Amino acid sequence: MSAFLQREILPRTMTHKFGDSPTAERRFVVSTDGETAQQDVLAQVGIYHLSPHPEWPFLSVLSISATETDPYHSEITYSYGMPAQEDANPNPLARPDVWNFSAGGSSVPAADYFQGAGNATLKPLVNAAGDTFDGVTKTEAELTATISGNRATFDVGLAALVTNCINDGGYLGGAKYSWLCTGISGVQATEMVNDAELRYWQVGVTLIYRQSTHLLKLADAGFNFLEAGTKKRCFIVDSEGTKVASANPMPLDAAGALQAPGVDVRIIERRMHPEINFQTYFGVPPF
Repeated sequence: MSAFLQREILPRTMTHKFGDSPTAERRFVVSTDGETAQQDVLAQVGIYHLSPHPEWPFLSVLSISATETDPYHSEITYSYGMPAQEDANPNPLARPDVWNFSAGGSSVPAADYFQGAGNATLKPLVNAAGDTFDGVTKTEAELTATISGNRATFDVGLAALVTNCINDGGYLGGAKYSWLCTGISGVQATEMVNDAELRYWQVGVTLIYRQSTHLLKLADAGFNFLEAGTKKRCFIVDSEGTKVASANPMPLDAAGALQAPGVDVRIIERRMHPEINFQTYFGVPPF
């Protein structure tokens, strides 16, 4: 077993540019009585990733480099900085998930509109005669949350199961059905932890929030209606008083009967996505 003699080489350096996080550097020279494995040399100094700086404890070791200058000497450089992640851990599987949020817009079908000043009155989107419009869209604000985390394994079946699902209850301040999981990814990664190779998966999740929910909103109108349990063709009355098959969908009531003239078409909601407990699968950010 080799004998060691270590000493720190001055000067220590510290750099702090305005608006940036500070960085620092320390160097050590380790002398041995012969060729020695660099792993043993590093262990002799005893400074590892995320070890705090002796003067600025908010700085941690982020990079280590070792150079064997000759069979009897090794020079080790420790670079310090501020970890980007809170509660950073040398083991990637012990690091907390990282959340990111961004807001944007998306085109969605338009079934209603704001009437008058303010945002208090929503009315069905129809023309003056009460007929519905086809293919009209509007831009709606969306909040996208991305979750990045490390997992020992990647469950392909679970990823497929929860993708395109919506929340079955309140989640992150949003109402039921307001969050949608649009995708889950997994990428293999490798790090060295405690001088041993660790293979794991970097998992990414994308969630999208809509205040109006991800339910499909439709005008309850059609070309047929129900009368005494019988389906009949919707009609209009022409100028001569004759019933003529309607060329446009006609508003219906909750029982499927024709709405009386002048009554607003009903807006109905239909759920197209499976529902799951988002908190169980995705957790919550560290607000």
